[in-house]
Amino acid sequence: MTPIDVAPFAGHWEVALPGLIVAATAMLVMAADLVVRDPDADALPVLGIAGLAAAAAAAAWLWGAAPAADGFASTLRADRYALFFTVLLCVGSILTILMSVEFLREHPLPRGEYLALVLLATAGMIFLAAANDLVVLFLALEIMSVAVYVLTGMLRAEARSTEAALKYFLLGAFATGFLLYGIAFFYGAAGSTRLGAIAAAVARDGVRPFTMLGLALVLVGFGFKVALAPFHVWTPDVYEGAPTAITAFMAVGVKAAAFAAFARVVLATFGGIAASWSGLLWILAVLTMTVGNVVAVSQRSVKRMLAYSSIAHAGYALIGLVVATPAGGAALVFYLAVYTFMTLGAFGVLLALGRRDEPAEALADWAGIGFRHPVLGLSMVVFMLSLAGMPPTAGFAGKFYLFSAAVDAGYVGLAVIGVLNSLVSVYYYFGVLVQMYMVEGTRSVVALGSRPCLLATIVVAVLVTLLVGILPAGPMELAREAFASLR
Repeated sequence: MTPIDVAPFAGHWEVALPGLIVAATAMLVMAADLVVRDPDADALPVLGIAGLAAAAAAAAWLWGAAPAADGFASTLRADRYALFFTVLLCVGSILTILMSVEFLREHPLPRGEYLALVLLATAGMIFLAAANDLVVLFLALEIMSVAVYVLTGMLRAEARSTEAALKYFLLGAFATGFLLYGIAFFYGAAGSTRLGAIAAAVARDGVRPFTMLGLALVLVGFGFKVALAPFHVWTPDVYEGAPTAITAFMAVGVKAAAFAAFARVVLATFGGIAASWSGLLWILAVLTMTVGNVVAVSQRSVKRMLAYSSIAHAGYALIGLVVATPAGGAALVFYLAVYTFMTLGAFGVLLALGRRDEPAEALADWAGIGFRHPVLGLSMVVFMLSLAGMPPTAGFAGKFYLFSAAVDAGYVGLAVIGVLNSLVSVYYYFGVLVQMYMVEGTRSVVALGSRPCLLATIVVAVLVTLLVGILPAGPMELAREAFASLR
């Protein structure tokens, strides 16, 4: 028997360090759950948050230690691009756990399994952002996806949660098939699944039918994950049926990780033939923005409206890929970062307004909330303004950078369509504000003093949304450094 050469896989463990820390923390949470039996104890959430903070710290250390490093036979790449998303995903997961602390006390859910699944999904996201090989990319995508499938159906007593999990699983499996077929075509065209080898084959052979067919199939797979139209049909039902904290986790974590991986595949591997695929992405960006915003206008459920809003924001983010310039890529990275905080905050307010058996998802439930609970009202004002792209919020800065990059690259029409779609979104975002401040209501709200972790999540999201909106230069410079390392 021929011995297996393990030398290429030796060393460079620091490349996988953040993801390994998160995965190990998930195992520790499962083990600790066997010991901690008090349903009100905060030991498990604290352990999960500590692990995520350690992973973020490891990523920050790697950022300063070296510009980039490959490991495990170049299947993983710890460049600043991957490290930026690692920190972002860890912070997003920390806020998700904080949002979930009181939720887990109020619902009879297995806390250890819930938190471990959030951590495992985060580990998959981290490896997805760092994947430099299509097989590793697929494995990381499945680690993330399977964990999120289960989290979506955690409220087994609610039929809509089970239905959402089933829809997400079936459609997700179907989309995964397209992704695998695309990977197979890439292997047939280049003889390797390494992104570097595929890029070399593309540079040598140019546009070939197998290569373009593989790219189209991979686009379908990633289009499902980031909810691009017309691959978005699962999004409203799944977002509405999942627990609200998990909906927020999907809207920001899954989208950011999938966009990070998709941008690496498209820009770092096929950047040399951008003219052959940018037109298709242009169409998808316009279709996604328009479908998300137009359908959101008619929604009477705030949670469902935010689901369609997330579709529209995927269209905005796709502008950065269409442009395919350093400015466009940096704008994409920046936009995904600010989108994380404003979306988590909006879902946090939605969660704060609800009770165990009485969610505040209907728009009518928000009547008069702005006066009866000023903290939640003002917080939602910030998030709605930011999602609409109004100054001085982070959402305005994000859209400004995206549209400016499009104009500078000659995509003036795309930028104009983006601005027009943003104007359409003002209608339904401001509809929530009108309901909160101009319509009388009687709905009572659980005191936020009894939900300190949820309050902390909302406050952090508000502060980041405002500070980045007022001082965007620093975060944008980090985004530029991150994207500059992508190759």
